Amino acid sequence: MAKESSDRITHDLFADEVRPGRPKSNPHSRKVQLKMNKQQQILRDREKGLKRIELKVDSTLFDVLNQLSREQEISRGELINQLLHAQLN
Repeated sequence: MAKESSDRITHDLFADEVRPGRPKSNPHSRKVQLKMNKQQQILRDREKGLKRIELKVDSTLFDVLNQLSREQEISRGELINQLLHAQLN
């Protein structure tokens, strides 16, 4: 039986063939990558003059904010930013 290079069903014919997997694109673990990405995001925000605040709201207000942000096709954070600016100005 001839070995057909496109035939991948017959595993024993290809046992000695080394096929590389997906190349490793980053030497760091996923946990370290996430931490580095978060640090880079914080630095980018800082360069733009943005400050981070945390806000806890009840679930009904949260749902309303989500709905409004979807309707206006902006992020929830952008919506809250607009609402705060409108209230303060």
